[in-house]
Parts: sequence; structure tokens; C-alpha cells
Amino acid sequence: MSSNENIRLAYRNIKRNTGSKTAGTDNLTIKDICYLSVEDVINTVQTMFKSYKPQMVRRVFIDKGNGKLRPLGIPTIWDRIFQQCILQVLGPICEAKFHKHSYGFRPNRSTHHAKARFEFLINQAGLHHCVDVAKKGFFDNVDHIWMMEFLKLRIADHNILRIIGKFLKGGYMEEGKKYKTHNGTPQGGVISPVLANVYLHYALDLWFEKKVKKQCKGQAYVVRYADDFVCCFQYQSEAQEFFQSLKFRLKKFNLEIAEDKTKIIPFGRFAEKYEKQKGNSKPATFDFLGFTHYCGKSKQGKFRMKRKSSRKKVQGKLKESKEWLKKNRNKDIHMIMDRFRRSLIGYYNYYCITDNTQNVSNFKDKIENLLFKWLNRRSQRKSFTWDKFRLFLDKYPLPSPRIKVNIYDLRKEINYIL
Repeated sequence: MSSNENIRLAYRNIKRNTGSKTAGTDNLTIKDICYLSVEDVINTVQTMFKSYKPQMVRRVFIDKGNGKLRPLGIPTIWDRIFQQCILQVLGPICEAKFHKHSYGFRPNRSTHHAKARFEFLINQAGLHHCVDVAKKGFFDNVDHIWMMEFLKLRIADHNILRIIGKFLKGGYMEEGKKYKTHNGTPQGGVISPVLANVYLHYALDLWFEKKVKKQCKGQAYVVRYADDFVCCFQYQSEAQEFFQSLKFRLKKFNLEIAEDKTKIIPFGRFAEKYEKQKGNSKPATFDFLGFTHYCGKSKQGKFRMKRKSSRKKVQGKLKESKEWLKKNRNKDIHMIMDRFRRSLIGYYNYYCITDNTQNVSNFKDKIENLLFKWLNRRSQRKSFTWDKFRLFLDKYPLPSPRIKVNIYDLRKEINYIL
């Protein structure tokens, strides 16, 4: 782990990471140590390994888009290099054992792969009931004792285990005050994603594969991306049994689900018929990885699961854009339009997926409406009419949406991965 090549590679990866421009509790960024030669960095890290003690992370909060805030822990730049060194050793060891239908923060896998797998299971595998699980603060409730026990199953090096243990208990600083951590793994750390995968691999994935599936007479599958997962069953009774078992299973590992928000949803080709028998007009929908999944039909009139942008995510993004415009409407127009061009390109890269282009077009229209409203507040003398605003958009055009991700092409990638 402390070899010259491993540290050199870690330093190179941290320098490429845009997050390294943000300072931790020591107020240092990657720019502040760039004056050091690579050999100096290697020697510094190797020296620190002998009696290493990580510093507290700096806690900040970001908007989740639903009115709630997500805490992020920003490590110091030296801690990031240490974590990257461990990740480069730990990652390949754990990757070989992770469940094949776990897609979060793993090589050559993405949220789109998880959605494609889920789409295949519903459309092709004859699954009719989904357990939509709402969790309570996974990253804040990870049990350190269980985490270290899980890591010992894969790692024999006591030095690596010792350093990871120190990272977990390193504490955080918020508004100048220091706090100890007895549970959880801070989001924002380089090593946090792989630790989350290790924890849920043993707490959820293996249990589902080795015990739940074997007890089911029908088909049963789980699709997981980090701490977001959905479980699909052929029979309703087995979905109900799993729901009850899941509560006790997660509780054992200090995790908890929101029972009032977790529900079993009839979903699939027979969902519409089932709901009509109950007197409901249409099948229920549910959100997974930023998309609302619903029962639709193909051009041939056959059942096909479809997806659209989650209303919560759309409203959150529009609110963020409105607040930014409100504060920055008087800045240079080139800067404003460049910001929205880049923002829309990022939005398209995620949400321009099969079935969702119309919803993304509607989102673009709403962004244009926001621009029209707030740019008109720059000056009462030089306000836009809609005709003038259209001419303005011809001069400063916003990108138009088009499909970036074909869900059916991703099926081939998934088969290759598996």
C-alpha cells in the first residue's frame, strides 16, 4: 500500500479529481501542495504511514433537491491521498466478490445500467411485485464494529484495517466545533463508496442471494446502486414475507427503513388488471435513481415499463436554477448563458434516456421561462417581449435535448458485464 507506484498513482488520481480544489479542516487544497515534487509527496506519505492519524473532516451541507440537506465530510488533502492509496488496494480485492447486480461506484457500471437491469426484470422476467424501500440515513448509521468485521473477511493486512478504523472514528468539524463519530462513514471521502458497498454486500446482497432467493418458490431479484435498491418478486406473498424479514435483517446491522414510506407495489404486465379489480384507475408508480417508473404500453399495445424524470428532482433543479438567477441576474449575460448551457448538458447526460425526451423538453421550456422572467428584472427600460427573447435565444442558444442513453443498448452491456 505504501509502495512508490501506489502513492504516485494515488497522487495523480487526486490531482485529477475536481473535489481536490475544496479545502478540508487544514484549509489546504491540491494547489497548495503542487509545489512539492512527486518524490517529496511519496516520502511524506511513507513517513506518515508509520504513525498515521487522520484529521477531522470538514462537514458541509448540500441541498438534496427535496428541501432536505445532505451532510458531506470533506477530508484534508493528505487524508485524500491516504484514502486513495487504500482504495487502489482495497477496490480490486472487494470488486471480485461484489454481487453482480450491485452497480454503485464500480468500474464500468452506472445508474443507467441499474435502470436497464430493472427494466429487463420487469419487462422480460415475469416479476409482478416490487418492494420500494425507503431507508433512514444509511451513511450516518453504518456500524463501525460490523464494518471492521466485514473488512476482516477480505483483508489480512492489519495496517490497512488500522488506518480504515481511524478514518471511521476520525470525527468531523462543523462551524468550528469538533464532534466525535461513533457510527457512520462520511459521504465525500474517497474511500466511502467502496466501504458502503462492502457493508451492504454482507448486510443485504449475500443475504438476499443465499437465503431469500432460496426460500422463494417464484423468481426474486434485487437491483442495488449504493444504498438505493429495489427488490422484485413473482409472488405477492413472498414480497410480503421479504418485507417483514428485511426490517429485522437491517436492524441487526444498525440500519433502519421508514416503514410508513416503504411499500409493496403491484408492478408489471398484470398490474393494471390487479388495480382495476381493487377499484383503482391505474397502477401505482415509484421512484428509483431519480426516475419515476410507471406501467405503460409499447407501440404494439403490449405492456412495457417506462420512466420519466422524478417530479421531486425536476422541482428541486428548477428551484436551484431560480435561486441562482435571483442572485446573479445582473452579472454578465455571457456568463449566465454559459452557466445554463453547461447545466443543461449535464442534465441531458443523465435524464435524456429512452421514454423521457418529452419530459426533458418540458424542463428546458421551464428553464427558458425562468430566464425570461429574471432577465427581464435586470432593467425596466430594456425588458424583453417574447419575440425579442426568442431573438436573444437565437444569439445565445441553449442546447436541445436528444436521447443520450438507449436503455436497450445497455442490456447488451449488462450481459457483457455479467
